[in-house]
Amino acid sequence: MRPHNRSSTTVSRSTRALPAAQDDLHIVEESVKAAFMAPRNIAFPTVSNTPAVLWLVAMTCAPEILLTLGESGLLGFERLRSTFLMYGAFWNGLLQGWEPIYPGQPVTMFFTHAALHGSLLHLLGNMVAVLALGGIVVARIGPRGFLLLYAVSVFAGGLGFALLSSSETPMVGASGAVFGLIGAWKFWEWQIRQHLGSPMRPLWRSLAGLALLNVLLWLLLSGMLAWEAHLGGFVGGVLFAAIATPTLRHRF
Repeated sequence: MRPHNRSSTTVSRSTRALPAAQDDLHIVEESVKAAFMAPRNIAFPTVSNTPAVLWLVAMTCAPEILLTLGESGLLGFERLRSTFLMYGAFWNGLLQGWEPIYPGQPVTMFFTHAALHGSLLHLLGNMVAVLALGGIVVARIGPRGFLLLYAVSVFAGGLGFALLSSSETPMVGASGAVFGLIGAWKFWEWQIRQHLGSPMRPLWRSLAGLALLNVLLWLLLSGMLAWEAHLGGFVGGVLFAAIATPTLRHRF
């Protein structure tokens, strides 16, 4: 009888343990299903032809169009670009004791450099990116949020150049702002992937591709690429998005 009782106890314990094991297996199965069902590609809503984005692009294009016409001889201002660079470009020397041309130039250059470009091609690349990313940003944080993010990214780009570069060559371009928009966009992608349980690998691959693109451009341009401004703008965009939209429910 005692052996029989021990056997019954063993069977009873096994019977009680079976539902628990089945529950654990069910949890594992659901986790696997969720992993496969979670989207790998994240699609963002966008707002096209937003006045804030279009006006910003138009205002940024105006100086370069004027300078290009001036260099062509049509306006008789062949040296206009050098004057614009002296007054509006980012000069590291102004943070190291150079005499400014006008009061406040060491501060204003953190913003004015984004209104100037080295050529029409330089301008075109940046403005196409702004038009592509602007709609995504406006859809997430509205027109005012877009303009503020742009301004913060411009400043962060200048700050990154000031901290990481020792070049005395003037720095111009809205690339810092573009990378700030990218930084915010990638932060929001990280938010959505984390919320949905989507794999992060596509996000990391895109960031690695972005870094590789900068390396290739730096090589192709013989080092004449302000990657410091790109990095500063990107970090500024990420921080802005993290503060302004800490969760998916937050809207600016």
